[in-house]
Amino acid sequence: MNRIHRQKIAACAALLLGAFSLGAAAQSAYPTQAIKIIVPFTPGTGMDTIARVVAPRLAERLGQSVVVQNQPGASGNIGADAVAKAVPDGHTILMGANTMLIAAQMYKNVTFDPVKDLSAVSMAAYGSLMMVANPKTGIKSVADLVKQVKARPGSISFGSPGVGTPHHMAMELFKLETNTFMLHVPYRGTAGYTQDLLGGELNVGFLPVHIAQGFVKNGRLNALALGSTKRHPVAPDVPTFEEVGVKRIDVDLWYAFFVPSKTPAAVVTRLNTEMSAILRQSDVKELLGKAGLDAVASTPAELAAIVAKDYPRWGAVIRTKQISAE
Repeated sequence: MNRIHRQKIAACAALLLGAFSLGAAAQSAYPTQAIKIIVPFTPGTGMDTIARVVAPRLAERLGQSVVVQNQPGASGNIGADAVAKAVPDGHTILMGANTMLIAAQMYKNVTFDPVKDLSAVSMAAYGSLMMVANPKTGIKSVADLVKQVKARPGSISFGSPGVGTPHHMAMELFKLETNTFMLHVPYRGTAGYTQDLLGGELNVGFLPVHIAQGFVKNGRLNALALGSTKRHPVAPDVPTFEEVGVKRIDVDLWYAFFVPSKTPAAVVTRLNTEMSAILRQSDVKELLGKAGLDAVASTPAELAAIVAKDYPRWGAVIRTKQISAE
């Protein structure tokens, strides 16, 4: 019996070792085919810029072609859904952003969960938002804005490139934290919104810091505060909301890479290693910096923690303000 028992144990061990060896071999062979980075928005956006900077460098490091594929629609839900439902082998990657956490809760009948159905790979970049005011309003600080709004509720208008955009959600969060009411005027894109903010048809709003600062310098807009946890080198004299006494207005745009959940951990680790190395390259930082983006990598766990924090936070704003896709 002892001899038979030992033979069974040896056979089981051999099977387990063989399975492990096959799995290790498969994972070490990654990638075995071309890789797709799906961008859920149109060409020319921040996500598209990051993907097209990273793709050729990732291809060189992995020894396989990397293709960027734009798949826009439903504020990014269509592209994100495609990745969530893709084969979890690391050959389909999502160039995502915090906007997907908003869109997934703002639209009805969304068939994927950005927390459960996607696995974090690495942060890619940050983009900071600045709250600005048209000089015609006389508003030169956050305190001025709050004072004016509370004295005449509804007298101040703010715009955004559309319902559910980071610009819109940042202001809704600000309204919640300051217990104020302002009229929202949504636009279809940034061009008309920015033009009317500069012209005075709109009173206040959020703009990316690298765009806003140019208008602040030439006197066409007044800088009020940054939606970051710290000051930005592009606008070092502009305080954060925390510094002016308004808490919890951390509304930085972030961009990151994801893969379908159940992607092997070894594949995620390999992608994270290569992407982190790419994002540390000086030329990559320079290219993204010209687009107003601050390149930065992270571990999968660090990115997952950010997603876990932001998803319920924006969900609470959406439910409280009853925001839905138009």
